[in-house]
Amino acid sequence: MVKENNDAVDGQVIEALPNTTFRVKIKERGEAILAHLSGKMRMYRIKVVVGDKVKVELDSYGKRGRIVKRE
Repeated sequence: MVKENNDAVDGQVIEALPNTTFRVKIKERGEAILAHLSGKMRMYRIKVVVGDKVKVELDSYGKRGRIVKRE
């Protein structure tokens, strides 16, 4: 599998949904997207709660993302 250059943007978690999915408000755009935790964050059981600032890699369409870092 080839790794693509995904854009990582800053955001804030505004809602926690089932199955480690979150609604994240993107700081640059001001819109909310759905994002899930990356595999390493699940493996090391890093907790993300509402209000956390996170770094999100967006997919090519920009409507979904993967949370890669909690700040």
